[in-house]
Order: sequence, then C-alpha cells, then structure tokens
Amino acid sequence: MTMPVIERALPSDAGEIEALLKSSGLPLEGVREHLPRFYVARESGALAGVIGIESYGTEGLLRSLAVRPSSRSRGIGSSLYLRLIADARSSGIRRLVLLTTTAEGWFAGRGFVPVDRETVTGAMRTSAEFTGACPDSAVCMELELQ
Repeated sequence: MTMPVIERALPSDAGEIEALLKSSGLPLEGVREHLPRFYVARESGALAGVIGIESYGTEGLLRSLAVRPSSRSRGIGSSLYLRLIADARSSGIRRLVLLTTTAEGWFAGRGFVPVDRETVTGAMRTSAEFTGACPDSAVCMELELQ
C-alpha cells in the first residue's frame, strides 16, 4: 500500500472533488470559489480524499473533509486535517470553525468544541455553509489555534 500524496487542489481537480463531496453528502456550494485553499490526497493518482478552508481574516471555516470509502481507516483524513491546520497557522488563522452533521466526535477528538452559531460573526456568516448549504441541525464547532 502506497502512502497518499497530499497537495493543493488544482482547478482540474474540481469535478472529482465535487463528485466525492456529493457522494459523501457534503455541500458543493462555494467549493470552486475557495478551491485554491483545498488539499487533495491521491493514491496511485486517484483522488482518495479532500479538505478545504475558507479564510476570513484571522478566522477560517474548515469544510469538505471527505475520504473515499475504499480509502478510509488508513489515516488519510487525519493527514489532510494536519496539512490544513499547518496551512491555517502559517497564514495567520487563529480560530477555525466548522459545521458538521456526522463528524462531531471525530473533530472533538482533535480539540474542537461545540459552540453556538451566534459566536460566528462577520464575513463567515455570509458563507454558503452558514447561509443554507448546511442544515440548521448541523453542530457548530471551533478550535482556537495556538
């Protein structure tokens, strides 16, 4: 088994990324606009996973973490997440926010804590995820980056 290659998403990856997100039940709204801040994991050239961030000054919206079913339970999600965290820190992001309907436990295990959606202010509130792409039942979580 080869280790996945993690790299920044390219415009040519958009279709594959959207197909993986759709099959994972994740929203597509806003993906293409923020694609330069997405990472992909590839195994033998095939898309194995994706993660992205929308940057709002010193805050970031973590979104679109998905791993192809045949590639799960091998650390690809964690590798993508760690790459995104390093990117967020190096670009001056101090707080990450996310909305999830299925992965609250996974993110809690990485230090995220549930918060009221009202703690999210400013431009992030106008993102596709906060204006309808994610259901009101989604749990809002945050992580303060050191």
